[in-house]
Parts: sequence; structure tokens; C-alpha cells
Amino acid sequence: MSESNKSTPSSEFQENLEILRQIYFFSGLPLETLKIFAYLCTREKYKQGEHIFRQNEDDGQAFYIIEGKARLERNDNGETANVRDCETGEFLGGLTLLGETSRLFSLKSVADTTCLVLNREKFAKTMGQFPELMMKICKAVAQSIDIWEKRFLTDQGDQCGECMGRIGVTLI
Repeated sequence: MSESNKSTPSSEFQENLEILRQIYFFSGLPLETLKIFAYLCTREKYKQGEHIFRQNEDDGQAFYIIEGKARLERNDNGETANVRDCETGEFLGGLTLLGETSRLFSLKSVADTTCLVLNREKFAKTMGQFPELMMKICKAVAQSIDIWEKRFLTDQGDQCGECMGRIGVTLI
């Protein structure tokens, strides 16, 4: 590999920063805070078939898929169902940064996958230094939930009568 193709810590930091700026969860934060998160993030590689996270566990980590492909799976009563495929550019697990939650799904790599990872402890310590920014995170999460529920109502609302009785997450 030529020297120019190698990723240097500085360029990886810049890439992490650009990624964070594009993620809804972090996009409203000031540049200085994003720089801290960009420094604290790690890059993890997962081989095809390897679990990134498992259902019912609380790993306290959020993931952004830098490259590769992974499959969300849900196991009910010993039966595993494929929920959907997640690809480059997807952010998963932001709520786990805010508090203890066990995973409702497993995420399994279906191709070699690289993720940008931030854990709850690092997130909490950083946000502890900037408590006034937590409202921006809450706003981003609320907007994301609102967008999701509106999309669900548009796409599925009239097709699933049973679903209509169970939605309303924006009413929390």
C-alpha cells in the first residue's frame, strides 16, 4: 500500500468529524463538541457473519456503518426473522447513549463491515461537560421519532388495522 493510501490519525479524525456532522443525533451540536466525539469514537471491523450487537444485551454503544452491510434480526421463541438490511451511512443505537436499554434486535454483519462506534460512558462524560447541549440531542431524537411515525402512518397506516392500535410513540 502506498503511503498516500494509508489512513493517518489526523485524516481519520477528520473523517469521523464529517460523519458526525451528517448524523441527525449530533448535527445540532457545536463544532468543538463534535471534535471531542470525533476523537473519542473508535472504528471497529466486523467479518461477515459476526454479530455487531445482540438482542437483549445492553452494550451501551451507537454505531454508524462506514462501509459494509449488516442485517437486523429479531428472535422470538427461537425463531429468527430478518427485519431489514442496514448499509453504509446508517446510524443505529443513538438511544443507547442516553440510558440503559436492552437491544430489541441483533445486528449481524452480512459482509465485512466497518463501523464508527461511540459508547455511553464517553458520551455521558462529554455531555457532562456541556449539559446545556442535552436539549439539542433531545430535540434531534424527538424530530427523528416524529419523522419515523409520520412515515409509518403514510406507508402502513391504512394497511394494518392492528398496527394503528399500537402506534403513538410521539405521544410519549
